Amino acid sequence: MFQTVTPAPPDSILGLTEAFKQDPNPHKINLGVGVYKDASGNTPILASVKQAEERLLKAEKSKTYLPIEGPAAYNAAVQAMIFGAQHEIVAGKRAATAQAPGGTGALRMAADTLARLNPQTRVWLSDPTWPNHPSIFQAAGLAVLTYPYFDAKHNSVKFDAMLDALRGAQPGDVVVLHGCCHNPTGVDLTLEQWHAVGDVIAERNLLPLVDFAYQGFAEGLAEDAAGLLTLCRPGAELMIASSFSKNFGLYNERTGALTVVAGDAAAADAVLSHVKVAVRANFSNPPFHGGAIVSTVLGDPTLRAQWEQEVTAMRERINTMRSLFVETLNEKGVQQDFSFIARQRGMFSFSGLTPTQVKALRDDYAIYIVGSGRINVAGMSESSMDYLCSAIADVLARVPAE
Repeated sequence: MFQTVTPAPPDSILGLTEAFKQDPNPHKINLGVGVYKDASGNTPILASVKQAEERLLKAEKSKTYLPIEGPAAYNAAVQAMIFGAQHEIVAGKRAATAQAPGGTGALRMAADTLARLNPQTRVWLSDPTWPNHPSIFQAAGLAVLTYPYFDAKHNSVKFDAMLDALRGAQPGDVVVLHGCCHNPTGVDLTLEQWHAVGDVIAERNLLPLVDFAYQGFAEGLAEDAAGLLTLCRPGAELMIASSFSKNFGLYNERTGALTVVAGDAAAADAVLSHVKVAVRANFSNPPFHGGAIVSTVLGDPTLRAQWEQEVTAMRERINTMRSLFVETLNEKGVQQDFSFIARQRGMFSFSGLTPTQVKALRDDYAIYIVGSGRINVAGMSESSMDYLCSAIADVLARVPAE
């Protein structure tokens, strides 16, 4: 069976990391994979996370299986993070949550559940979107369509075109929205635009699925949920895929959750039963450690306050790197306008660099960027900024845009 198998193409983002690791250039920079770096170029373990782990290690008495949907304390903490503890969705038990292996796992659980409930479900994704989005939904057998999102000329949202496309969606279609820090563009909807999207979703009887992977990395923990909350109208249905990879730094712990909001508690429980079928068939029940860290930190006022300060520090550092990047490019005499990068939010930006320019940066300077020109701003540092911007200035001067 395996003798004639040809290798699958490498992942466009994770494959970059493998090439980066093998590059001998001492000045190499990886701006491809979405991982936060501190000023020293390290991905740190948050102090609040470390303290929670120490508590868990001392208190742990068993490694027995968790419930299929994960521990109740974790799921309650997830809902409070998304909606706020006093929201009517929480009070009315209209939400049901299942722990998942990262945000990717949560999206796959959503896809499998949707396919189980209606195999004809169509899923609308923004153009562009996270490269893994289409694969996840197509692997579950769902049809994928796209709606316009990014206006490269003006570095803004093609909002009128986006609304027109969604008005053409069929009742029952699923619309995937980025809760904040749109990946890969860094351009988010305004609160007014969120309300307008919510109106179209309600009018067309669509189901929003919010990919909420960067809560706390745009404006703040509560502020970043504001757009999502515009969809949480009385009786409204939606799904949310949460991730704690970024805001807790739990990249390798694969900690996330799928939350389903239904019209009432009975409907939410019914959908959860199908989510649990999908969990059972995929990974049976979730891992303990990452979820226990999250619920420990969020359940302890002291640890939570410390964690919130750490999230703020990460967010502010990313925004500082955005401004420093733009300032340094200007100092290098770059004529192309990159000021939009300072206005974007989250870890990523569409830089406007073309595939040919991206290749030149990799070949000549060992600077690794995704072929689309998406850069991970969180991978920049003060110490490497001069080298990075000098390289970009050189490439822009001698390598024409396609």
